[in-house]
Amino acid sequence: MTSIGTGYDLSVSTYSPDGRIFQVEYAQKAVDNSGTAIGLRVKDGVVLAVEKIKHSRLLVPDSNRRIMTAAKHVGIVSAGWMSDTRHLVKRARDESRSYHDTYKRDVPAKILAERMGMYKQAYTLYSAVRPFGVGTIMASYDADGPQLYMVEPSGQYFGYHGCAAGKGKQVAKTEIEKLKLGDMTVREAIKEAARIIYSAHDETKDKLFELELSWVCDESGRKHQRVPKELADEAIQFAERALDDDDDEMEDDDE
Repeated sequence: MTSIGTGYDLSVSTYSPDGRIFQVEYAQKAVDNSGTAIGLRVKDGVVLAVEKIKHSRLLVPDSNRRIMTAAKHVGIVSAGWMSDTRHLVKRARDESRSYHDTYKRDVPAKILAERMGMYKQAYTLYSAVRPFGVGTIMASYDADGPQLYMVEPSGQYFGYHGCAAGKGKQVAKTEIEKLKLGDMTVREAIKEAARIIYSAHDETKDKLFELELSWVCDESGRKHQRVPKELADEAIQFAERALDDDDDEMEDDDE
């Protein structure tokens, strides 16, 4: 039974006859049309990277960041609506602060992911609200070691070794699956993350973008920080060389 165009997509609290909630699916479309974001969990930390599409050459470089800090040991990168992202990051900060005030220790990544998932899911229950059009990737380093979670617009959350969201997620997932993440260091993961973002960007053919990189690892003191500029520049050069090599191989195959 088809239910497209029959009014079942007008409210988030209404199921279609075949059990779908169209507003949640539309929110996922907003995520899929955004710049690619990835997370890589390796043996000594977690790396976050995102393709920030530049909609105008007049924008100030390095402004409107897509990677944000929710707590000193937690970083968040998102794919989707930036306005929704800022709201969710504020909520994550409130949850982190509340947990610390109550238990006098940093919030574990799993607890924070669960609370953020419950918060997102609450916005799929009432007709007066809409789902968040954001896929949230969360990196942390807590007592259990490096942690990586992704919270979807529906409120589902999963732990990952590597994950991707956004327009180029299929390309990114394919590249991530080739990596031996358990044997990699964060410095190696930074280069691979840059290469994957450049590969995904090349597939989607968007013209202007900035690469943002952050990490939470032993080298950063288990605090979420931006990747130092010299390492980020080195990773970008590595990614550009890898992309050029792929283009050369394709030209040789055509000949």
